[in-house]
Amino acid sequence: MQALEILQQHNLKKTSPRLAIIEALQSSGEPLAEAEISVTMGSHYDRTTFYRSMLTLEEAGILHRIIVDKQLVKYALNPAGPNVKSQTDHAHFYCNSCKKLVCLEEIHPGPYRLPAGFQTSESEVIIKGLCNKCS
Repeated sequence: MQALEILQQHNLKKTSPRLAIIEALQSSGEPLAEAEISVTMGSHYDRTTFYRSMLTLEEAGILHRIIVDKQLVKYALNPAGPNVKSQTDHAHFYCNSCKKLVCLEEIHPGPYRLPAGFQTSESEVIIKGLCNKCS
């Protein structure tokens, strides 16, 4: 699905930064950090506009943010299509050697057995180690 179609499906206004962000993530096929996306965006990159666009795209369910650690945040597209629900509740794998980040959509965190009175609103699972190419 083209970037413009994704924005239309979510009833979002077409802007150059939004289109550039979606296209950067589509062309890479894997989660990207801000610095990686900014290179692809070229002249459409502005830090303030970038963060506003990312927040809008995340709230719309087009992409999700993955916090690897204090210094590394990456972004990944959610599945798109007329009959596809956004799937953000999954684990991620981060390779300590090659720094590749992979969405593990077949591994879902929880449900966790929490103490009485506790209620889960969200959970994030990042598995770190060596990928199949580095091990």
